[in-house]
Amino acid sequence: MEKKRTELNPPQILILVFLFFITLGTFLLMLPFSTTEGITLGDALFTATSAMTVTGLAVVDTGTAFTLVGQWVILALIQLGGLGIMTFAVLIFMALGKKIGLKERMIIQQSLNQTAVGGIILLVKKLLIFSISMELVAIVLLSFRWVPEFGLARGIYVSTFHAISAFNNAGFSVWSDSLSGYVTDPVVNIVISFLFIIGGVGFTVVFDLWKTKDFHRLSLHTKTMLVGTIAINVFSILMIFVLEFNNPETIGNMSTPGKLIASYFQAVTPRTAGFNTIDIGAMEDDSLFFMLILMFIGGGSASTAGGIKLTTAVIIIVATLAFFRDKEDLTLFRRSLRPRLVMRALALTVGSVFLVFTSTFFLNMTEDASFLSILFEAISAFGTVGLSTGITGDLTIAGKMILVSLMLFGKLGPLTFAFAFTKPRPDPIKYPKEEVLTG
Repeated sequence: MEKKRTELNPPQILILVFLFFITLGTFLLMLPFSTTEGITLGDALFTATSAMTVTGLAVVDTGTAFTLVGQWVILALIQLGGLGIMTFAVLIFMALGKKIGLKERMIIQQSLNQTAVGGIILLVKKLLIFSISMELVAIVLLSFRWVPEFGLARGIYVSTFHAISAFNNAGFSVWSDSLSGYVTDPVVNIVISFLFIIGGVGFTVVFDLWKTKDFHRLSLHTKTMLVGTIAINVFSILMIFVLEFNNPETIGNMSTPGKLIASYFQAVTPRTAGFNTIDIGAMEDDSLFFMLILMFIGGGSASTAGGIKLTTAVIIIVATLAFFRDKEDLTLFRRSLRPRLVMRALALTVGSVFLVFTSTFFLNMTEDASFLSILFEAISAFGTVGLSTGITGDLTIAGKMILVSLMLFGKLGPLTFAFAFTKPRPDPIKYPKEEVLTG
């Protein structure tokens, strides 16, 4: 009797591909010519995972611990993880003249977090062209700033590294203090922040804006992302400005324009970018707590950002307000939301909260640091942000492995893992309904 062949589903394939490249990256980073003084297996695995999941948390100094070869390995992992492995696979398939079947299209759909398979290949082509074009333009603009400072070769290199890292929301920098040396530099602040904001809103939003100029004709997703991003960014800038105004260790000693620039950058970067221009560890506790919320929310679907995603948070808020107003239908921009969409948003949020709380519980057992610093580290890893209060380098091996798991879960999403190991089955039997007391 012939055994039934077990086929992997798209979420399972996506997880395995990510694990393969993380393993490959770990091996390459451990080679003698990749580091200046060698690296442990745990640190290499952590760095490869952080790069592949475009997080940016670092247990060793990227600029001094790794040689040029090692830094290019990190950069390659960032590009692969940010734009999606399957995006590059499509490019290779097209170059070889191979046909892209339905299963491959479904894997691409899963990796780009799209709702439909139709038009997925065209989206990938646009995504590649747009991403490479954005990065090249940013490299040129940053070179005008850094070539005069570091010379031609070094200036172009640091411009390339930070342009790719910023667009993919990775947060890796060749400097140990990230971009703190350019806290009030207009070119660096504008170019870097523009890159990670564009990368963070999602490619579907950018393409929708490209073809549709009238706001009323934009898709509901695009409208939600645009209004939500502007609202949360403006509010965040004001919050950081007010909370850190008198803090001498961050922006307290700056001029008012300097405070505004620093507040702007530090307000928009927690949405998974990971760069910082002020010392995160020196920020007020209330500022750190506020940034926790921003990191947990994250950016947009089909983007290089992590977190539960802004649209998920908006749907949860809309559903909550509708219940308080005793409304049956959920509406957003004069469009009704399906109940299943609310269930998906709720499942994603509850699953994410469970992951973060569980990880924080175990990190408190393994690490010698304050609760706020540990919680900040856990949410930063889950949201693939990369910001830290400064405890990453002192983590135990157990703590590092917990964060490695969180980064992977955060990048691929709790639902991807849930769908990878559970088989959806419709209920064959309908049961009578009954009320349960709540509240």
